[in-house]
Amino acid sequence: MRKIIVMSLLMMLSTSLVLAQETTSSPAKEFVVYTDKNARDNHFIPSGWMGDYGDLKLNDQAMDNPHSGTTSLEFTYTAKKSQGSGWAGVYWQNPANNWGSKKGGFDMTGMTKLTFWARGAKGGETIQKFVIGGIKGTYSDSSTIEFGPVELTDAWKQYTINLAGKDLSYISGGFGWVTTADLNPEGCTFYVDDIKFEADPGMKPEVRQAESMPFYVYSDRSSIKNHFIPSGWMGDYGDIKYEGSSKEDPYLGDTCIKITYSGKISQGARWAGIYWQNPANNWGSVDAGYDLSKATKLTFWARGAKGGERIEEFKVGGIMGEFSDSDVASVGPVILNKEWTQYSIDLKGKDMSYIIGGFCWATNIDVNPEGATFYLDEIKLE
Repeated sequence: MRKIIVMSLLMMLSTSLVLAQETTSSPAKEFVVYTDKNARDNHFIPSGWMGDYGDLKLNDQAMDNPHSGTTSLEFTYTAKKSQGSGWAGVYWQNPANNWGSKKGGFDMTGMTKLTFWARGAKGGETIQKFVIGGIKGTYSDSSTIEFGPVELTDAWKQYTINLAGKDLSYISGGFGWVTTADLNPEGCTFYVDDIKFEADPGMKPEVRQAESMPFYVYSDRSSIKNHFIPSGWMGDYGDIKYEGSSKEDPYLGDTCIKITYSGKISQGARWAGIYWQNPANNWGSVDAGYDLSKATKLTFWARGAKGGERIEEFKVGGIMGEFSDSDVASVGPVILNKEWTQYSIDLKGKDMSYIIGGFCWATNIDVNPEGATFYLDEIKLE
């Protein structure tokens, strides 16, 4: 009798262990970034303030109309360019302030999407992109996924970022956003809530598709059609002043770009220029190229403040790195007129399937001994 009882107990224990193993090994259905202030299932910390970080303010327990629970995250961006970047953003990291120097990523394998809720304080606020992963360093994230631009409404709306087919085996940058002073010239206030990774078997991998034409680099300061960020300042970068909202006789719309090159040789290079990049400051280290294979030309309008200003080169593509541009095309040197004049870069026969350097200009002190001031507008691929 005792033997039968022992056998029964062993069988019950074995069954319990199997059930426990099945329960433990079953994949999680969601992984939370943020649900509420001090929620126990929150992961990652909004510690990675980027760009003009002095323009940012975070209220991590905003109680004004949260989407759910008692709080949401309130971000205020002043667009004052405190650090001179013209853009700002925040990364949620693990651990705090981890830019790839510490081992702290989570294995998110099995998650197929990230969902979040967002709203603007007034409506019309534009976020240039939301991002997952992308942190580089000794312990780099296994993927970079971007979503945007997004124009917010004043009502809560859910957004979904497709993660199907992505390598999520190591993610220390769980979520992030970036916006620019050009997109929000008066600054903006917006709210984010209920950010979480989810395992949805219905999500299918996205296939990178060729972008529709026209594809704008710059249309107007606050246009959601704009792509790329004028972040790649080169050579004597201290000699450059950039204004993306000049109202001095724009060619079209309300604003144009005004660039002043002083020629003071601040860094000793004797030349200077700017690359429009995706994302900001991407010199080929981030996989974020656009497929612009439908484009046959890049056109732009330009004029000099006096006429006679010489730009050695206007260019599209040409950035080299781990994720290099697929090709390069240029025009120049160009002697600018005082009146608006359209210029074109021929892209026929060029491989435009992967472009992170959307536009570029460069000049030097030898051809502009007194410096130069010039204007750009309506930069687009067609």
